[in-house]
Amino acid sequence: MNILINAYACSPNMGSEPGMAWNWCLNLAKHCELYIITEEEFRDKIEAVVPTLSQGKNMHFYFNPVTPEVRRMCWNQGDWRFYWHYKQWQKRTLAIAQQICEETTIDVVHQLNMVGFREPGYLWKLGKPMVWGPIGGLLQLSRAYLVDAPIRARFLLSVKNAISMLQLKYSYRINQAIKHSQVLISAVPVAQSKIKRIKKRDSILINETGCYDLNTERKDKRPRKEFKIMWVGRFIYTKRLDIALKTIAQLKDLSDLQFHICGTGNIDVVNKYKELAEKLGINNICIWHGNVENKRIHEMMRDSDLFFFTSIAEATSTVVPEAINNCLPIVCFNACGFGPLVTKDIGRTIELTTPKQSVMAFAEQIRSLYYDKDLLYNMSNNCKEALKQLLWDEKAKKVVGIYEKIISEHSN
Repeated sequence: MNILINAYACSPNMGSEPGMAWNWCLNLAKHCELYIITEEEFRDKIEAVVPTLSQGKNMHFYFNPVTPEVRRMCWNQGDWRFYWHYKQWQKRTLAIAQQICEETTIDVVHQLNMVGFREPGYLWKLGKPMVWGPIGGLLQLSRAYLVDAPIRARFLLSVKNAISMLQLKYSYRINQAIKHSQVLISAVPVAQSKIKRIKKRDSILINETGCYDLNTERKDKRPRKEFKIMWVGRFIYTKRLDIALKTIAQLKDLSDLQFHICGTGNIDVVNKYKELAEKLGINNICIWHGNVENKRIHEMMRDSDLFFFTSIAEATSTVVPEAINNCLPIVCFNACGFGPLVTKDIGRTIELTTPKQSVMAFAEQIRSLYYDKDLLYNMSNNCKEALKQLLWDEKAKKVVGIYEKIISEHSN
C-alpha cells in the first residue's frame, strides 16, 4: 500500500507532537510505503536516522519549510498567529501532495498531525480515500480551573473554549475534511463523543501516543530511602505546575522527599514558579532540571518512585505512556486522554473539582503511596501488563487494517 501522510511536526528522539508523528510513521512503514510531507525543522535528524532503519526504504520524506519566526510561534503554544502561517503551510503541502500523486499511485491519504482539529489541511481535495486522525483539541477547560488564572490567560482560554465549538460546528474546511474522510480517528473519548454529537459521524478511538517494549526495569526493585517524585512539562498554565508545587508543600513533612521538575518556560514564568516554591518553603525539596532531552527523561523515570502529572487540558500526552513504559507509577487527573490509561493497578487519579481541592486530594494520594511501598512496588510491576495495550506496533496494525478496509471498499 502507498500511503501519503501529512505530518507537520515529525522527528526521531523527541516527545510531544514531533515524536508522536515519527513513531506512527516508523511503525506504519513496517507495513506500507509512506510518502511523508513534513516541516523542515528536524530534517537533519530524520535524514541521519532513516538510512539506519530496516523499514527506512519505505519512508520517503518531502520537506516543506517555514521561517524560524514561524517555528518560534509554533513552539509558543497560545500564539494564535501561528494558525495563519500553518494554513499557508497546508496550502503548500497540498501542492506537494498533488505532485506526489502525479508521480506515484497513492492508495490512501492520511492527515496525521498536528493532532488539533482546527487545521485539517487540504488533502481532502485530492479525491483519494482519506483518514483523518487521531483528532484532539476538543477538550473544554473547566471554569473552576480558570478562576485563579492570570486575567489574560483566563480571557484567552475562555475565548478558546467558545471558538473551538464554533469552529467544529461551522468551519468550512473542517466540515469538508470530515465529509471526505472515509475514517475518522479520535485521540480521546471527549473528541469521539463531540464528533458524534455535533457532526453525526462515528470515529474510531485510538489515542495518539504509544510505547515500545523497552524491556526495562526500575534501577531499584524497591523504592530506596529517597522518595523521588518527577514532573515533566512546559511551564504553561494548563500544565498547572502551581498545583504540583502546592501539593508538594502539603507533603514537606515527609523525610527524604525530592521533587524533580523537568521543563521550562519564558524567564518570567520560570521566576514566578521558583518564587512560589520559595514562598511555600520547598526550595530544599525542588530540583529544577530545565529542558531535558527525551533519552534522559527515560533514565530519570527509571530512577524515580512516582510520576506526578497535573495537566488539565491536552490529548493523551506522550509523557504518561513514557512513564508506563519505564514502570513508573502515576498520579494525575482523571481527565483528557491520559486519565483512562492510569488504572488503579498502575497509579491513582483524582477528579477535576477546584484547584484547592485538587491540591488536598493529590497530597492525600501521594502520602498514602509514600507509606505503602509494597503497593507502589506492585504498581511498578503492573506497568508491564498495561504496556501491552499501548504498544506502537499494535496501534500501527490497527491503522493498517483501516487502510486495507478502505482500499477494499474503494475498489469494489
